[in-house]
Amino acid sequence: MRNDKHLAIALRKKGESYAKISKELHVAKSTLSEWFSGMGWSAHIKKELTEKASYAAKRRFRLLVKKRTRQWEKWREGFRKEARDEFLSLVKNPLFVAGINLYWGEGDGKMANGRVQLANVDPRMIKLFAGFIRKVLKVPEDKIRAWIILYPDLSEKECKQYWSKTTGIAPDHFLKTQFIKGRHPTKKIEHGICELLVYSRGLKEKIFTWISLFCEEMQK
Repeated sequence: MRNDKHLAIALRKKGESYAKISKELHVAKSTLSEWFSGMGWSAHIKKELTEKASYAAKRRFRLLVKKRTRQWEKWREGFRKEARDEFLSLVKNPLFVAGINLYWGEGDGKMANGRVQLANVDPRMIKLFAGFIRKVLKVPEDKIRAWIILYPDLSEKECKQYWSKTTGIAPDHFLKTQFIKGRHPTKKIEHGICELLVYSRGLKEKIFTWISLFCEEMQK
């Protein structure tokens, strides 16, 4: 028997992996596999090593998830703090007050989706919110999107032109139009429904914080 095989068996019985034995003795893993083939005790060690590796991997994953969760929360808190710092000066701005109240009543309320979005049929409301996006949230023009929801009896071209003029958003910044089957059962929606959209979890954190602060301010 090769001397290095004796050493390999001794190391294996101590619970060492093929990788460690191969590195220490300069023996190929394929050779080690051949030497230990059919040895029940080696198979048992392999099982133990696999279980330990699996446990270690799961532990590392849990630690990584916790670390990323802390980082994510720190990132979100940064926007909330910024919102708190800005509130006292912004609350004097009528557009700010109108914008957050409009969002409170009509905007998307799901924080997790990270979308600042508001839909309505009233052009005055949509135009006001577009101003809030630009002047208060300071979103660059190329980051603002819109889309319209129409009944099939409405002209997509005419409605898109109408909402583009109302919002100041270029037609090529409109997302794909959504059509609702059938006609409206009770009334005619002249230009459909327009929705303004900005993808930003950070801005949504700020808006939600401002709404909470505004409620507290009004209750004083």
